[in-house]
Amino acid sequence: MKKALLATLVAAACTNVHAGTDIYFNPLTQSTAVAQVPNHVNEINNPWQVPAGVSQQNLTSLKEVEADITQSIIRVPGLGTNASMFDMSAFDPTGRYVFIPHETQFGAGVTRYDTKTDRAVNIVAGDGTGLWSSDYGAFDPATWTPVNTLLVGEEWSGQGRLFEIVNPMADVENGETVEINELNSVPNVSHEGLRFNADGSALYFVDEDRSGSVYKFVPSVAGDYSKGQSFVLSVDGFAGDTSANAPKYGETDYTYADRTGPATWVALTDADGNALTEADPFDNVTRGGRAAADEQGGTPYRRPEDVEVGKLANGNEVLYFNATEEQGAFSVEELGNGKAMVRLMANEDTVKNLGYPATSGHITSPDNLAQDAFGNIYMVEDWPNGSDKGGDIWFLRDTNGDGVAESVDHFMSLQVKGAENTGMIFRPNHPTQFIVSVQHPESTDVADGQGDALWLIDVKDVVAPPCVKGDDEHHDRRERRGVKTCSKSNDTNFIKKMSKTRK
Repeated sequence: MKKALLATLVAAACTNVHAGTDIYFNPLTQSTAVAQVPNHVNEINNPWQVPAGVSQQNLTSLKEVEADITQSIIRVPGLGTNASMFDMSAFDPTGRYVFIPHETQFGAGVTRYDTKTDRAVNIVAGDGTGLWSSDYGAFDPATWTPVNTLLVGEEWSGQGRLFEIVNPMADVENGETVEINELNSVPNVSHEGLRFNADGSALYFVDEDRSGSVYKFVPSVAGDYSKGQSFVLSVDGFAGDTSANAPKYGETDYTYADRTGPATWVALTDADGNALTEADPFDNVTRGGRAAADEQGGTPYRRPEDVEVGKLANGNEVLYFNATEEQGAFSVEELGNGKAMVRLMANEDTVKNLGYPATSGHITSPDNLAQDAFGNIYMVEDWPNGSDKGGDIWFLRDTNGDGVAESVDHFMSLQVKGAENTGMIFRPNHPTQFIVSVQHPESTDVADGQGDALWLIDVKDVVAPPCVKGDDEHHDRRERRGVKTCSKSNDTNFIKKMSKTRK
């Protein structure tokens, strides 16, 4: 029976389901304390405080790879804790291989990790000179393409370029050459998030800048990313300066109102990729996509970061993105004919742990996003909350699938000194599992220190929230949201529950 239910979960992972389900874990009530020494036992064995029943398994680390001369990885000399910088990883469709981009200032590249053989091999790397004709900087986002290639982009270093690794499965250990091509068809920005929509007809990305915009690239020919049309998101009611820094959350002039609501995807290029702006969107030196977006009225957000693409309850496609310095996440519902609706999905003012004991944790610098097989969105904080409190991962509870969370539920909290969470992504064909990295811990600089590390988290044995027997129709649903009415079998098993929630 359990195998059959797991098969149902696997099938669900391959479909485009809508957000979301109700909470399936008992949320945390505080951000964890950070171990005040690098290479602490917590860093080695259990870097996160997690809900009961959630398991943590180390897959690989800088230390492990460097201790084996048959493996390879990136460590850039002289960069200290920034020497390796595991970032937003991508799975191949089988879930066997993980592709880890390295967000180093120079010599950036990609490592391929095999979960079956527990081996890592570096497949692409710049030469470390900082001469961008032969080097790469700050590879941050990565995503697998519908044609089985890999896209990686430069963020704060390099030239804001997007690259396609044509043969990411190349047998580099036996001399096969990896082919990597710059995609001159995609505007140059500080790349942070990359995701295709369900049918692969569009690539969404963002510019991680204090005046950053949200973009869409539509290939002229499906699967060929060398040519296509680019668009920028423009909120119809925005009347501000598109080139100015967006207000920061908490500033007196801050408001979401003029950057949410009806919006339009405004073309930056024609269908053949020719610029419609005076600014060159493809200029490497100036990261020209930003100036082109400003010229066409692209709405600025303050450091938009990772993106996810899903489906709302009404069947419409939805783009999610974080805005780090706005302390929140947005949803962009596609309405067709170049129109969209932008909503604030969640921020610090959203109710936390609705129906459960409150948390003292606060949303601080949300960065990455992740989406599970059932369309639930997870918001991953960037830096820790302080020297003594770790960065958190939050579950954005959107049970009605309208792109606005009813609750932000405290899911995980990192307890590693000097580190941040990064690269959370659910595993294809194993929908209860996801990976997440510990990035730039202080142990990178410690003799025999673990350094950047990749972890596998599994929620299949999570202790489910309590349920009450009988009918709760006479209770206020908002007050009792998240408190389950027991089934006849009194079943609160996560796998079974989620299989029943398949949409």
